[in-house]
Amino acid sequence: MSKRVAIVGIGYAGFRTTSSDISYREMIFEAATKCYEDAGGIHPHDIDSFVASSEDFMEGISIADEYVPDQLGAVLKPVQSIAGDSLQGLASAVMQIKTGKLNVVATSAFSKVSNLSHYENVEAYATDPVYVRPFQEHPAYLAGLEMNRYLYESGTTREQCAAVVVKNKYNALDNPRAAYGAKISIDDILGAPDLSSPLGIHDASGHLDGAVVLLLATEEKALRMTDKPIWIKGIGWGTDTPNLDSRLEGFGAAIYARLAAKQAYAMAGITAPYSELDIAEVDDTFSYKQLQHLEALNICGPGEAGKLLELGCFDAAGDLPVNISGGSLGVGYLHEANGLHRVLETALQLRGEAGKKQLPDVETGLAFAWRGIPTATGTAVILGRRP
Repeated sequence: MSKRVAIVGIGYAGFRTTSSDISYREMIFEAATKCYEDAGGIHPHDIDSFVASSEDFMEGISIADEYVPDQLGAVLKPVQSIAGDSLQGLASAVMQIKTGKLNVVATSAFSKVSNLSHYENVEAYATDPVYVRPFQEHPAYLAGLEMNRYLYESGTTREQCAAVVVKNKYNALDNPRAAYGAKISIDDILGAPDLSSPLGIHDASGHLDGAVVLLLATEEKALRMTDKPIWIKGIGWGTDTPNLDSRLEGFGAAIYARLAAKQAYAMAGITAPYSELDIAEVDDTFSYKQLQHLEALNICGPGEAGKLLELGCFDAAGDLPVNISGGSLGVGYLHEANGLHRVLETALQLRGEAGKKQLPDVETGLAFAWRGIPTATGTAVILGRRP
């Protein structure tokens, strides 16, 4: 990168399964206030631009982002709306700073999914209106089909997918932001009812309300504002068609993750991610997705992620700890805020502020987010303690 960009402020609020006592605007305001205080007490007037990531379908109103500026302190300031995962919003904020025109940019995202009575209807509305939606099936069947194909092509077993759930839910037990931490066995998972075979109900992450706000700044500003900047060393994104029947490499692969990681690694100068990364927070919306994504991110070869998991390589004491926070399976699924949540957990590790989850000697981390059914869109970011 020609102009270094750092995270100088972190704030979050909510992280509950339901939050009927607070509006999404109040939740964002709380997260923003914490973020600005974390960045040395900056006033919103001193922030050059704001990026907000959300999806109108989730809010039930058109152009939902027009209601975001007030709670961020962004009135009469430039505001950009991203109808995508919040890591895409983070990428937009980084690019704004790298234009050389802006010095400090805030990026935000939230989930208020508990307001929805039937989330699956919203998710189904995002599917192809001609070839998929008319079936009127629960959208999870798309994940079941993809999981089945991934298991067939990679040789990964159903038990290895269940082991992802065991690990991540256990990791979440010591995370104060986690709502789904549990001690659960592989037999518990395999014996549970199917959501869409072979996908079981425990293979899917549970919904969560919450908001995350991050403040980004140029190197010059960052060094003045904080003594613990977290540097954005590389970022990349990729998209394939959302239609399973026409994806470039079939629906057992995650080409979007491979493209995103390739770009992020190139920017960060990483050539051997398994040995060069100290921690990774990787999408685990569904259990098989974590394994599929680890392979696509070049952490390991095709069909190897499940075997490395069984060997303990992705445990806290393993070669590359993965989803020590608990991930979406243990913490919860924050929809468009998933990406910023993964950055939040990685940044806390890099700062040495992860509490009981803190790992030693964390210098470089990866955060990767997938946008969920029915998309084939992902974003990867490399974070570091040093520029």
